[in-house]
Amino acid sequence: MGEEGTGGTVHLLCLAASSGVPLFCRSSRGGAPARQQLPFSVIGSLNGVHMFGQNLEVQLSSARTENTTVVWKSFHDSITLIVLSSEVGISELRLERLLQMVFGAMVLLVGLEELTNIRNVERLKKDLRASYCLIDSFLGDSELIGDLTQCVDCVIPPEGSLLQEALSGFAEAAGTTFVSLVVSGRVVAATEGWWRLGTPEAVLLPWLVGSLPPQTARDYPVYLPHGSPTVPHRLLTLTLLPSLELCLLCGPSPPLSQLYPQLLERWWQPLLDPLRACLPLGPRALPSGFPLHTDILGLLLLHLELKRCLFTVEPLGDKEPSPEQRRRLLRNFYTLVTSTHFPPVPPVLSPEPGPPEKTEDEVYQAQLPRACYLVLGTEEPGTGVRLVALQLGLRRLLLLLSPQSPTHGLRSLATHTLHALTPLL
Repeated sequence: MGEEGTGGTVHLLCLAASSGVPLFCRSSRGGAPARQQLPFSVIGSLNGVHMFGQNLEVQLSSARTENTTVVWKSFHDSITLIVLSSEVGISELRLERLLQMVFGAMVLLVGLEELTNIRNVERLKKDLRASYCLIDSFLGDSELIGDLTQCVDCVIPPEGSLLQEALSGFAEAAGTTFVSLVVSGRVVAATEGWWRLGTPEAVLLPWLVGSLPPQTARDYPVYLPHGSPTVPHRLLTLTLLPSLELCLLCGPSPPLSQLYPQLLERWWQPLLDPLRACLPLGPRALPSGFPLHTDILGLLLLHLELKRCLFTVEPLGDKEPSPEQRRRLLRNFYTLVTSTHFPPVPPVLSPEPGPPEKTEDEVYQAQLPRACYLVLGTEEPGTGVRLVALQLGLRRLLLLLSPQSPTHGLRSLATHTLHALTPLL
């Protein structure tokens, strides 16, 4: 049987589509990296059945066995990615998005030209090692959720306007329009230019910074999978405080020596206290003291047009279940409501010619659901956690609630929470 109550075992295979030569294989078990590798005969069989279907003009995208879910995806007729998961009930949507993120990470660090025009397989294998750290973080039990939602993980700082003003001034002094402040892989503040970055680089860049070993400063070559997949840019990172980094995306200039330490100290030394207040925001996402109902064990708020999200499973201190279990519950609930109840992109994002735009509360037609809930366990008071999803206009809110929360009050609680969070995102 599949593995229940954990992340299960995940195997990720990357092969050259034309030859079937394996480029790498990464594995995780229970959310942690694993050395266990699949036998070459299994890898060959998985790729062979996919190629056999292609030759017959049949697209094999997924399959389920008694204890494993398999998803295949080809990119540019050059790279084939295959993922196998033993987690009970895992959805194809989640695995498909994992493969999209993995290929995005490969383009980010190697470039599209190297992946679509493979001249030397052994050299490509060597170059792809640079992406292992980032790819392994997708397979593990991450505190982030942008890999699944395709939205940028954000946090809300207590003094956001002050930090935003300093960020804009620093960007102008540095001569770039692409600057962000990142804490533990989550964006605290960013310039307008940074927010205009497309998907997936908007998600991948802060995730990459959060996955790398700590360093005072970095000058890192990156490609932008959407904006510049064949011409590299420079990703400069400057550590302001432990786990809090300033990120700049630029061309040949400025040199790192121009930014560190003179320009850095000039703009950020006076803001040491507001910067320190950002450090606890990594796991919590919301400022200390933000009013949340005591039944809330975790939340995920998405802005579907801005492609940003807030995600936390530690809003009000320690309670059962564990943070790892809460993250898994919310991830699974997100895939359920996204694939079953709510369309991935609301109709308002693709307006058609006609009457004037409706307000946010009117964009959904009557036949589309606005809310749903799920009770794990029984509906008896005090037993079984509750999950509720609410969609209003451009925002979607998912809440994980304690067993004490009555089912008849779930929608009201979610609506009140969404209205409280709306000014933040």
